[in-house]
Amino acid sequence: MEIKKVSLIGLGAMGSFFAPRLYQFLGENFSVIADGARAERLRTAGVKLNGQVWHFPVAEPSVCREDDLIIMAVKEMDLDQALEDIQNRVGARTQILCVMNGVESEERVARRYGWEHVLYSFMRISIVMKDGVADFNPNGGKVYFGEKKNEKPWSERVQAIADLFDGCAIPYCVSEDMVHAMWFKYMCNIGENMTCALLGIPFGYFRWNEDANAIRRAAMAEVVAIAAVKGIYLTPEEAAGQEKVLAGIPYENKPSTLQDLERGRKTEIEMFAGSVVRMGEETGVPTPVNRLLWHAIRALEAKNIYGIKEKNQ
Repeated sequence: MEIKKVSLIGLGAMGSFFAPRLYQFLGENFSVIADGARAERLRTAGVKLNGQVWHFPVAEPSVCREDDLIIMAVKEMDLDQALEDIQNRVGARTQILCVMNGVESEERVARRYGWEHVLYSFMRISIVMKDGVADFNPNGGKVYFGEKKNEKPWSERVQAIADLFDGCAIPYCVSEDMVHAMWFKYMCNIGENMTCALLGIPFGYFRWNEDANAIRRAAMAEVVAIAAVKGIYLTPEEAAGQEKVLAGIPYENKPSTLQDLERGRKTEIEMFAGSVVRMGEETGVPTPVNRLLWHAIRALEAKNIYGIKEKNQ
């Protein structure tokens, strides 16, 4: 199996990690799936990544082409539409990496296209993108992907994607236990993303503000308890290791939920704290911290839409 044709849907912060290197390596065999005003904007203005303006090949969803690999880097609320938009690109051999946050997107993709087309995946990198402009260290993070369990030799499809990423110098990791790795990232995201959004602070505050860290750790603890009920065990050593990772993130960088709130956009709160609350109810694990975060960030979303006046005024 060889990956020769690749499409990306979602040229935002996460998508910008992949696009330049895939385009340089694959040329016209790489394309960005987009339509309407967004497609026109990408064709005319492009995106500016690390000081360089890029005009990637853009393909409308109606264009039929069997891809070897599709990378989905969309927001949670856009996933259903994205699943429709890629249908003309999925063939018998197509593999799909859905690098969204959360721990349930692969199941949603597999319900539509089948597990034979879907691998587990997620990103660990901090990228801030605004108005089509992003500056970041392209080697400052990785894409993690693989089967549910991975031992060498890797499966044919995992090896094929690894060969592609080796060819275009995209940093990656194939985790031995992808489900455990995804839940660890999810735990960190819940603690960091939600706390920063609630308080309006960048990552750097965690270096010195113990009040912020108290909220972060309490939110993470609820995820740890839910994961344990599901047979996924996140250790204190892993949580402690994340403290060192936080210290290395640029001080002023902000997670996605805070970026969305600051720009008046809808957030992925339902995939973050909302899913913790739901899974807590399903497993019998109390989630008071995440329930508070869920309601608080939904209220901040509403303030962006309606201001502080009465909704129907």
